[in-house]
Amino acid sequence: MTANSQLISVKLLQGLMKQRFQPLPAKAKPQRLSWRATNGVFCKRLFDVVFSLSVLILFSPVYLVLALLIAISSPGPIFYVQQRVGKNYKPFGCIKFRTMVNNAEDVLAEMMDKSPQMRQEFEDNFKLKDDPRITAIGKFLRLTSLDEFPQFWNVLMGDMSVVGPRPLVPEELPKYGRHIDKVLTIRPGITGLWQVSGRNDIPYHRRIQIDVYYVNSRNWLLDLWTIFKTIGVVIFPGNNGAY
Repeated sequence: MTANSQLISVKLLQGLMKQRFQPLPAKAKPQRLSWRATNGVFCKRLFDVVFSLSVLILFSPVYLVLALLIAISSPGPIFYVQQRVGKNYKPFGCIKFRTMVNNAEDVLAEMMDKSPQMRQEFEDNFKLKDDPRITAIGKFLRLTSLDEFPQFWNVLMGDMSVVGPRPLVPEELPKYGRHIDKVLTIRPGITGLWQVSGRNDIPYHRRIQIDVYYVNSRNWLLDLWTIFKTIGVVIFPGNNGAY
């Protein structure tokens, strides 16, 4: 990410946070979670930590092989850290295996200057279906969603959950309109209903509906179902909308 794009993202996020976190009126009191809700939050966090540690330990050989392939496939760092917005508008660095060329942001700016269609596609979806910046190993990592494997560290640090809404970049927040406050009441997930329902092939307004539905309907059975579906997507990626 270039210095200019980083500055824009930071300023946008700071402005949004300033608007959202106004001091409470003198008579207003923060809402307290019920015992049942508090217990549910604790159990979900406990599951996140145990599950993430298990995955990182059991699949550490795969982790090392992927890191080696990335290192030898193209110059640049093994990991890519992008600013995302977490629970209660808290910014955090979302960790992924690098799937693009090292100067991806500069290449993107140049491509969008030359192609209005590409600019429109990126502004609509924050993705490009045929992105020439993606490396050979990067295509495999995205197809199988293995590029998101390092995010289990984000889970351990408390920035993310195993299952949750999509982790959003600051520029996406205005697209959620009145729903953004609701979506950001919980941690974003490594996987979620969007990831197992077609991903980038889903229209953007439908993605928002899926995130809102998860926040309103979340329970441990839904989380387990999503995890099992995610395993299937990783093993049998097919045409899962990942790019």
